Amino acid sequence: MSFNKSRGGGLGAGGAEELVLRGSISKKWTFLLCLGSFCIGLLFTNRMWTMPEPKEIIRRSTMEVEKMNLVSGDCAPKSIGDVKDVPGEVPRTQDAIQTLDKTISNLEMELASAKAAQESMLKVAPSSESEGKRKYFMVIGINTAFSSRKRRDSVRATWMPQGEKRRKMEEEKGIIIRFVIGHSATSGGILDRAIDAEDRKHGDFMRLDHVEGYLELAAKTKSYFATAVSMWDAEYYIKVDDDVHVNIATLGNTLARHRSKPRVYIGCMKSGPVLAQKGVRYHEPEYWKFGEWGNKYFRHATGQLYAISKDLASYIALNK
Repeated sequence: MSFNKSRGGGLGAGGAEELVLRGSISKKWTFLLCLGSFCIGLLFTNRMWTMPEPKEIIRRSTMEVEKMNLVSGDCAPKSIGDVKDVPGEVPRTQDAIQTLDKTISNLEMELASAKAAQESMLKVAPSSESEGKRKYFMVIGINTAFSSRKRRDSVRATWMPQGEKRRKMEEEKGIIIRFVIGHSATSGGILDRAIDAEDRKHGDFMRLDHVEGYLELAAKTKSYFATAVSMWDAEYYIKVDDDVHVNIATLGNTLARHRSKPRVYIGCMKSGPVLAQKGVRYHEPEYWKFGEWGNKYFRHATGQLYAISKDLASYIALNK
């Protein structure tokens, strides 16, 4: 009885160990099968991730940056350094504009010179009209205004001959003297009628196609030279103000000494600073045409009295 019990008991323990061993083996196989299935699934689904090479990473990042730049363009925000550079660009832009304007001005001057040379070449062969035209020594234009009647009477009473004496001076000495004036803003008004009446009495006016005004004096002077050249063929053309009394003999002797010289420009020559500062009187908006800041005007005659030769007057008439 005991033997059978002990044997039966021994058999029971051995069966239990066998069951434990099988259980542990089945767990290992289960783990291996799961791991294998996972790896096979990765291979079949092509989800296996591979580490790219460093060169490929750099290449991709560069291409992506270029694509972003193409898309963003000028929409990208500027850095603080770029914003600081904007004020510095303003003077450079102004300098570029001034350089361009100077170039244009030089080209305009060259074009005007070429036109004047062409006109002079065309006039080399004199026509029958020019051959019969009287040659004069000088034409004196006295710049006057509507309100300057007393000044004109003073000139007539002193250095400007009247009547037959003036006509004799024109014929014998070749000297023409006229008061130069345009017309009022309302053409044919009371001011123009007063000048017409004065001209009928004295016959010493040269009327211009020009509207009188203080701010239009430069345009009036150019119109005077252009009109005088077309009316009289003279060696010199003089501009004088109506408050200046002229010694005609001294003026004639001075001009006679320069007859052999081309492009004569005679007067009380002066120069002064170019006023570039805004807000001051006589401010020069195009001050840069005369050089750098603080430069002076080129030498020129004061406006009270000066004379130019025929070639310069013709140049003004051609390019006014």
